[in-house]
Amino acid sequence: MRFLTIATALVLAAAPASAQTPSVKFSLDWILQDQQAPFLLGHEKGYYTAEGVNLATVDAGRGSSDTIGRVASGVYEIGFGDMSSLIEFNAKNPGKELIAVAMIYDQAPFAIVSLKKHGISKPADLKGKKGAAPSFDSTYRLFNVFAKANGLDPAGMTWSNVAPQLREPMLARGETEAIAGFNFTSRLSLRGLGVADGDITTLMLRDHGVDLYANAVIVSPDFLKKNPQVVRGFVKATIRAWRDSINNPTMAIAALKSREPLTNEAIELQRLAMAFEFIATENAKRNCIGDVDPARLQKNIDLVTEGFQLPRKIPAELVFDRGYLAPAAERRIGG
Repeated sequence: MRFLTIATALVLAAAPASAQTPSVKFSLDWILQDQQAPFLLGHEKGYYTAEGVNLATVDAGRGSSDTIGRVASGVYEIGFGDMSSLIEFNAKNPGKELIAVAMIYDQAPFAIVSLKKHGISKPADLKGKKGAAPSFDSTYRLFNVFAKANGLDPAGMTWSNVAPQLREPMLARGETEAIAGFNFTSRLSLRGLGVADGDITTLMLRDHGVDLYANAVIVSPDFLKKNPQVVRGFVKATIRAWRDSINNPTMAIAALKSREPLTNEAIELQRLAMAFEFIATENAKRNCIGDVDPARLQKNIDLVTEGFQLPRKIPAELVFDRGYLAPAAERRIGG
């Protein structure tokens, strides 16, 4: 498997940050919660500035797939978005492909979450059920892929498009029978609404034929071509922030609290610990955070291409470029 080598093909003239350094608008994937904390930590601690990155804004998102559109439109130069949505966009937009330059979620935390009283313990139990999710949520958008992998008719389940903040409350109040989202985000939100852990059921997509990468740092091709060293610095600072957050999650949540004063630090610490299960995996500990396995990425592309019925199957080099990653020693996590 051969990956794009833009980083090595271009002349990378290292230069200190100056007034000529382009400003970077960065879009997160979601509202300000646990998994956004490392980026906020890096911004607050000056990691990006230290790498010559003029990071002007770090904005909350509306879903990791929505971030793809933000970067593609040129409103944001860099984003934290879903790999499956990136594959879809690139397949539909030849010549305008966005590139992922650092993988953060080695395992996708995508899940269909319900309550025991609704009797959903396996994919087949979703037939005839009502679900709720934001239309731009990555898990919801992958439901057809999940259904196909499990021999289900996607039309057999009825979905309502709801705002992110209404998703878990609707399930807790009995207004829907299932929701789609990140496993840890939904479980802790339900816990905060008074739902006991023992009453929650979860269908992890990875356990039912849909083993995917999830969120990565993505960049627009124009910005990448014009500012390769800025992208390299952004990736290096981001990996540093995530490593520090894994080692000291309390520090990361403190950065979140300074940006979002209403943050419940105890809950967000729990949520961040759960997020690390999908980020600091055994594979990431062996092979370092940031990179991907070529064969697994190709399977990811194959699955999404078939599930989304995309017009073409794109090669892996039009999805991920490892050329902007720092050496492995600077990306090692765990013991």
